[in-house]
Amino acid sequence: MSSEETSSNITQTLTNLFEEMLLETEMSRNRSNVDFSHFLMALREQSSKNSSHEPLDFGTLVKLVDGLRTKLNLSKPAESACTYCAGNLRDVILAYNSIHGYISLIVCFFGSLANALNVAVLTRRDLAAAPINRLLKWLAVADVFVMMEYVPFAIYRYLILPGQREMPYKWAAYLLFHMHFAQIFHTASICLTLSLAIWRYLAIKYSDRNHILCTERRCSTAIISSFLLPPILCIPTYMVFDIHTAIVLEPTGPMILYHVDSDEEGQLYQINFWVHAVLIKLLPCCILTVISLWLIREVYSANQHQKKIRIYNACPPNNKAIKRQCKADKRTNRTTKMLVAVLLLFLVTELPQGILGLLSGLLGRCFFKRCYDLFGELMDALALLNGAINFILYCSMSRQFRMTFGQMMCRAHLHRWPPPQPSQSDGQNTAKSSVP
Repeated sequence: MSSEETSSNITQTLTNLFEEMLLETEMSRNRSNVDFSHFLMALREQSSKNSSHEPLDFGTLVKLVDGLRTKLNLSKPAESACTYCAGNLRDVILAYNSIHGYISLIVCFFGSLANALNVAVLTRRDLAAAPINRLLKWLAVADVFVMMEYVPFAIYRYLILPGQREMPYKWAAYLLFHMHFAQIFHTASICLTLSLAIWRYLAIKYSDRNHILCTERRCSTAIISSFLLPPILCIPTYMVFDIHTAIVLEPTGPMILYHVDSDEEGQLYQINFWVHAVLIKLLPCCILTVISLWLIREVYSANQHQKKIRIYNACPPNNKAIKRQCKADKRTNRTTKMLVAVLLLFLVTELPQGILGLLSGLLGRCFFKRCYDLFGELMDALALLNGAINFILYCSMSRQFRMTFGQMMCRAHLHRWPPPQPSQSDGQNTAKSSVP
């Protein structure tokens, strides 16, 4: 760090100490105002004792300020006891937090590879035409950015930094960047998931107007909006969180520790939690819950309808048109089941974080520091797992995804194998539906 930055940090630290002392004296009704002229005279005397080549050092200034605060009994008032998130559950979460770094790295490495495979498969010619596949592809892209950026953060935060006493300024600057970067792309992932659910709802609910409501242009608009809207929604976070300094008096002298924290609790602090908890987390979860329940009901109705068809033999093998329609219905049913699984997984991982954010806005900074920070690592792990497990869902629930993935692997390793030709019915169903 340059000498100018060091001087600026020293000035800022001393300013904070003076402001704290002034504030506490003004808040005290039984104590008269302090005449700081005596304190300034003490500083001049201490400075005059030093030679011109040895100016008053930072450690002496901090000790003088701290000594004056102690002499005037200006110590910070004791904060009210914060008993949120106490008990055995806290011990369990702390035990997990001690191994979170290793688990998150495993999930990130697997998730980055899995989502890269998702992008590779969903961009194949026979899958790229469906709008839902385009949404799934960009969802994988957003998850890849989140996981790849989380890797250096986890390596330094959980593997390197715990062994160091000093928290450097560069780390605090990167932590601030990590916070904003991860939130923006994770919010983009939420918007894409919401677009996916609404898209499927419109495609099934208004199947007769599917060619009007679910067009390529509207799909492109939904994708672009999902990446442009998050930076706007995260504006309160930019204004609330900043790099702060903490002074620790060590035997060898004072030490500056840099950390990222929110500014003083106020209206903007509350707005940030309401935006993050309600608009970014809880509102999408509520919409997805309603759509997921509706889709589950549609899947159940489709299953009942297929049972009736089998009972009354409404799909005789000789009638090719009816048989083709039955296959298309089964294909649509599989697509809906897969999307319901994706949405439910999203709800399981995002709803608890939304509830914690809402309680932080309602109960204040005490709950945020005591509980939100406690569950932060677990929430990160759930969000990373949500993005990493989609590849497994696609492979287990989509026959066409498995076939395309198998073909791609064969072409990569065995170039002599000719690619299998898709049937005419598969091509028609691909253009009409999506992944399965």
